[in-house]
Amino acid sequence: MLALTPSQLRLQCRSGAFSGNTSGFAPGFVQANMAILPRQYAADFLQFCHFNPKPCPLLGMAATPGAIDLPALANDLDIRSDLPKYRIFRAGHMIEEVTDVRNIWRDDLVTFLIGCSFSFEEALLADGLEIRNITEQVNVPMYRTTIACTPAGVFHGGMVVSMRPMLPADAIRAIQICSRFPQVHGAPVHFGDPAAIGISDINKPDFGDAVSIKPGEVPVFWACGVTPQVAIANAKVDFCISHSPGYMLVTDIANSKLSVF
Repeated sequence: MLALTPSQLRLQCRSGAFSGNTSGFAPGFVQANMAILPRQYAADFLQFCHFNPKPCPLLGMAATPGAIDLPALANDLDIRSDLPKYRIFRAGHMIEEVTDVRNIWRDDLVTFLIGCSFSFEEALLADGLEIRNITEQVNVPMYRTTIACTPAGVFHGGMVVSMRPMLPADAIRAIQICSRFPQVHGAPVHFGDPAAIGISDINKPDFGDAVSIKPGEVPVFWACGVTPQVAIANAKVDFCISHSPGYMLVTDIANSKLSVF
């Protein structure tokens, strides 16, 4: 299953054959967070991404409202069906999770794709670092924090982070490696004491699954593309579609194309 190409994985999502989280799938290819908003919110959201490039590194945006393809990122894409799981928001509240949004699609919807930390996991693994959530075959743990994002229009809120436990020496190496990938969150924003960024219980993530932290390890936190979902909820936009955390769009872009050196 792990050997599926991005196109094959998207087609399995489209047919309903695949609906799992995508961490570790289609190795070598960029995965993306997604937000789909009515046209009247698009300019504010674009500005929010511009003001907050660590949690919201913009990979692409639909050319026109209603467009279901992003040909620069994925061939034969139907954004309404090619992710494993979607979240539907109304008035800022997540009302349901579904595997297909074709039946609620509207011509005024604008799609945004944002870089995902799953893309740099490959570089960490290649350097011999363990990714605990992949080892334990669960979704990456994600947490709300007190790190404030720069507001833009109706969008505001705190940063969401993903966490991977590591030995201190490995954490330093991870910082060096991830600095090469600013389009997929770049270097960690914090490591060590979770309380310093407002996380009260490391064993109870707000999104995803808890992972084991072994003696001598420190939690390492990266800015996370679930951040827009918090900002969208705070803005109480009347309608929005997002990916479900950990259930990403797998693109045709090679991770190596995002490395800046």
